[in-house]
Amino acid sequence: MATFNFKKKLSRRNFLKWTGKGLLLSPLSPLVRKIQAQQNVANDVFWIKNIPHHPFAGKLGRNNHSGIECLLHLMGMHGTRFYRSDQESLLSGPLGLVGARDIVLIKVNAQWKYRGCTNSDLVRGVIQRILSHPDGFSGEVIIIENGQGRGSLFCDTPGPRKSPYPDETVHANAENEQHSYMHLVNQVFNDPRVSAYLLDPIRTTFIDRSDHITDGYRIHENVSYPCFTSPGGHRIELKEGVWTGQGYEDNLKLINMPVLKKHDVGGSLITAALKNFYGVLSMSDGHAKYRHYSGLGETCGKMVADIRAPVMNILDAIWVSFSSLKGYPEHTTFRANQILASQDPVALDYCAAKHIMYPIDRNWHHHPDYPAIDYWITQAKNTINQRGGLYNLEQGLFVDLATKNEQEMEVHEHDALQFIEEEIRQSFQKNRNKRYLK
Repeated sequence: MATFNFKKKLSRRNFLKWTGKGLLLSPLSPLVRKIQAQQNVANDVFWIKNIPHHPFAGKLGRNNHSGIECLLHLMGMHGTRFYRSDQESLLSGPLGLVGARDIVLIKVNAQWKYRGCTNSDLVRGVIQRILSHPDGFSGEVIIIENGQGRGSLFCDTPGPRKSPYPDETVHANAENEQHSYMHLVNQVFNDPRVSAYLLDPIRTTFIDRSDHITDGYRIHENVSYPCFTSPGGHRIELKEGVWTGQGYEDNLKLINMPVLKKHDVGGSLITAALKNFYGVLSMSDGHAKYRHYSGLGETCGKMVADIRAPVMNILDAIWVSFSSLKGYPEHTTFRANQILASQDPVALDYCAAKHIMYPIDRNWHHHPDYPAIDYWITQAKNTINQRGGLYNLEQGLFVDLATKNEQEMEVHEHDALQFIEEEIRQSFQKNRNKRYLK
């Protein structure tokens, strides 16, 4: 494993260790944030490379994705625990991301199909890990998307009138193209704790703040956010939390899982973590023209800062559609076999464009320093930071201010194949020790 420190700073591992032991008083105290700001803790970016073509092979488990497993272990090594639990381990701790009772929304890109949608194998791996919570998971995992009238969680969208798709059949972005998001829900897991909700049908319904029954959207300034009752019976109001009938419980977590691909010239030019929020809000709220595209950065920044920041953005770069946003035909895509993840969507998008997208085709329009991209990413960064940043320990958010400056990032890199080999070696040694003890 290689770790690249673009700038020497207080390590997140030590920061979290100190807060966890109470050496900085309460982990929720203002002193923690003050010390963090003074030490200028870097924004972590986790980069997994060399993910095998068949990610579920080996001894990790039937639904354990080798790339996701490598990612969560790498995060844990650098102080970001996936599980929130009193049990201390590489993957769990009191300041972890996902609690045993949490309602977890997984936002995918499902407006398109083929390689234009989020890799469902990655989603499968994340869901399995949530269900494997060390304290026993009693919440709900819900796959969501608003394709603005074009979305399909069955991965069978025909696309617009001039779509390049040859048919309307199922073509998921997975090793098995039949493994759509609904296939995961209905066949792979078939578990009442795992569900899906397509937001497209409610995108034109707008509700007021006293309505906790109707599925629809609420307006916040010039953006909007969904409020709906999940298949598991949980009333989710994205900005406020989970409605209990008497008030809100903030055990709602959002995991943002976009796919990396190009976008149209005159548009965002790239699609990654920030642009994926265009599938959360409703384009029917009266501000679609502004968002396309002068207000792109402000819109995405406001959704993150004001509505709900993801506890983690996990960017799918298994297949990168470098010359088609629809992920089809095949020659417009490139198999990169990578994942990039961060709590800072600005840092994530900057790194993804510079170090994954741009090297594929050397298209200057895909470099984050290209003026058109720099404009809207800077707009997003400024909007997030001017509205208070991302920091929220109760939600498990350790990042404060968003950044596109690599000197303010700490990039950690690991090779998935090396991780698998090490897991197999350790498993072999453990079994060997058991036989010896007998």
